[in-house]
Order: sequence, then structure tokens, then C-alpha cells
Amino acid sequence: MRQLLLFLSLSIALSPNILRAEEITIAAASDLSFAFKELVSEYETASGNQVKLTLGSSGNFFAQIQHGAPFDIYFSADIAYPKKLEEAGLTIPGSLYHYAIGRIVLWTRHKSPLDITQGIAALRQPSVKIIAIANPRHAPYGRAAVAAMEHFKMYDDVKDRLVLGENVSQAAQFVESGAADIGIIALSVALAPAMSTKGTYWEIPAEAHPPLEQGAVIIKTSMRIDSAKQFLEFVKSRQGVAIMKRYGFVTPESQ
Repeated sequence: MRQLLLFLSLSIALSPNILRAEEITIAAASDLSFAFKELVSEYETASGNQVKLTLGSSGNFFAQIQHGAPFDIYFSADIAYPKKLEEAGLTIPGSLYHYAIGRIVLWTRHKSPLDITQGIAALRQPSVKIIAIANPRHAPYGRAAVAAMEHFKMYDDVKDRLVLGENVSQAAQFVESGAADIGIIALSVALAPAMSTKGTYWEIPAEAHPPLEQGAVIIKTSMRIDSAKQFLEFVKSRQGVAIMKRYGFVTPESQ
């Protein structure tokens, strides 16, 4: 009954017409991997629509959309990317939404000999040979990781030991597999059930790096604008916000 009421309320709010079942395509930053798999499942059950979710780095998606990639909605880990698309006239006017602020953490496996309670100083432990982060050239979480290391004046000491993942999820996989000793990853990834049973984390203070302000936008070329709006409304709903909070995101309503 709760799911039926949610679907009806979203449909009424968005359109006077009943929406037909459709498949929408979403490009989402990889820090949303676990949160969005849960959110998409709930949305599909409530709405009857289907979602094709593609996860990757925000910068790569930005470039693809500029060149006509057929996505309906873009969820970026850096709100600057969707703002640039908006300025270029590539989005539905008024659809830009600041959906969350992300956090970064140090993360290592449970079996690791590293003492992660030392905080960022753990990166200087002699046993740390490889440190995984997302590639800062196109991944906002990678840029935040570099900024945090610079804040603590240790980037120059450890930069030669960095291995770069294509995105923050791949950086986490490097640590999970043992290819890296420790990593700086998204809190949302560390909190996921699949990861929390395998490792432990230390949250890097928010003041150590620029805020990870994350934004979404509906792409102007979308052929499913009503359904895209419906999904965005679901993200904003009490149910959607609750899911995001469980994965460590600070949502606009709690700021």
C-alpha cells in the first residue's frame, strides 16, 4: 500500500497524465554504486518503470554527454559538471538539483596489519607500499583525496606510492583485492554491506578538502522527460533521502 501511494503521489505531482512504463537511462558517479542499486530497486517497484544504470567517473560522463551520449539523467559527484551542461544549454531548464554532499575515508581490509586508528598518519606507516585513490583528472573523489593529503602536508611524501583507479569504486576494489594496502574512497562505498564486512575505515575531516557537492540534471535530448522527472522526484522523496542518508550522504534537507 505504501509503495502504491508513493507511485500515485509522484505521478500526480509530475503530470496530469498517467505515465506509461518506460526505461530511463541514468549516468551516475561510482560513489553512488551501492546507494543507487537500492534506490533504483525501490523506484522500479513503486513506479513500474525500469532503470538502466551506468556507473563511472563524473568527468568521463560529462565529456560523453557533451558529445551526445543518450542518457536521460546525469548524477555527478561534482555539481560543477551539470552546471556547465546547463550553461551550455544541454539540460532541461530548472532540472538542476543539488542532491548530496559526499565524504571521503581511509579504508583498509580487516586482515591488514595497518593501524587505521592513526588517521591520515596511517599513510606514512612503513608497511604501506601502495595507496589507491580515484584518478583526480576526472574523478571528484580523487581530487578530494589529493586535497586532503595536501591539507595534512603529506602528498609529496606519498605521491609515488599512489595507484589511480578509473573511479572511486575501482580504487576501493584495488584495496579489497589486496592490490593496494590502503585507499581513500567514498564513505558511501565503505558503508555498503558488501564492503563493511571486509574492511574498516577512518573518516577524513570535512574541513580537509573542498566539499564534495553533488548534483543531478535531466539531459535536454531525453525522450523520456516525464519519467526522468519522476525519478528525480523519487530521489527527493522521504524514501529516497532515507536511502542516501544510510550511505553517509549529507542531503540538502539536513544541511
